[in-house]
Amino acid sequence: MVLKAEIHCHIEGAASPALVEEQARKYGVDISAIIRDGSYVWSDFTTFLRAYDVASMLFRCEEDYALLTETYLADLAGQGAIYSEVFISTDHAVNAGLTPDAYIVGLAEGMRRAREKHGIEGRMIATGLRHEGPEAVERAARYIAAHPHPLVTGFGMAGDERMHAPEDFARAFDIARDAGLGITVHAGELVGAESVRGALDHLRPSRIGHGVRAIEDAALVRRLADEGVVLEVCPGSNIALSVFHSYGDHPFPALRDAGVKVTLSSDDPPFFHTSLAAEYEIARTHFGLDDDALLAVTRTAIEAAFVDEETRRELLARIG
Repeated sequence: MVLKAEIHCHIEGAASPALVEEQARKYGVDISAIIRDGSYVWSDFTTFLRAYDVASMLFRCEEDYALLTETYLADLAGQGAIYSEVFISTDHAVNAGLTPDAYIVGLAEGMRRAREKHGIEGRMIATGLRHEGPEAVERAARYIAAHPHPLVTGFGMAGDERMHAPEDFARAFDIARDAGLGITVHAGELVGAESVRGALDHLRPSRIGHGVRAIEDAALVRRLADEGVVLEVCPGSNIALSVFHSYGDHPFPALRDAGVKVTLSSDDPPFFHTSLAAEYEIARTHFGLDDDALLAVTRTAIEAAFVDEETRRELLARIG
């Protein structure tokens, strides 16, 4: 089994329908609008976000989040993963009635249990939600900067990429960068190459979440390669959301061949009927990567991970 690493997954979006159904029973909530026959129900990006929000509201205490995180990381470890970074949202926590501190404590406990039981290392990337606006994203950055946690090592922005301009969020990212956090941002998924360029120009990330629409601009692809910006590519998600019509149309191979650093992740795996193992298999089957090439993808992810150098060396030693 090829050892794997994942650096782009939203923790609430990693909740399986079965786990969400358990949580719904616990809290007496009707979720028939978002889960039918054991699967999430949505039709476009807007309804996906709605289903995501409903599911996330069923995690309401520290133990709920410890359970979610341990469950997901245990599953990842079973797929051959040795490292995981998950996106977290203090806004989701507050909306669910949980304090940001309790939220992070619960997530960290789940990571501790998974590491102890399964040997998988985990970190968190705090995010602001783009569609909540610049003030909300800056609030998220200020909170994380003022309340550091050893397992919260990055900052990013998720949500609806079609809303607001990258420069609107520059202050939030400056706050996070000044706090020593690694920087990533979702761009080039629902919006084209200009979204990636704007993120690079105004937010200065070392990684881009998705970034695949950069393929629309050859000069931008060269810039990504020259600057060593890492793309957190999620092919299964891209197909599920119709960013591309088929794997044959997907630019992963072209970006890789152009010298862009690319990785593989699952984004919101149960929503998109995928997994990290499935993403690696997609790369093998549709993009022609053999075991050595897949292991090189894992190495790229670990080299780009928001971890201390000792942890990075230990992880790299595990993959040889």
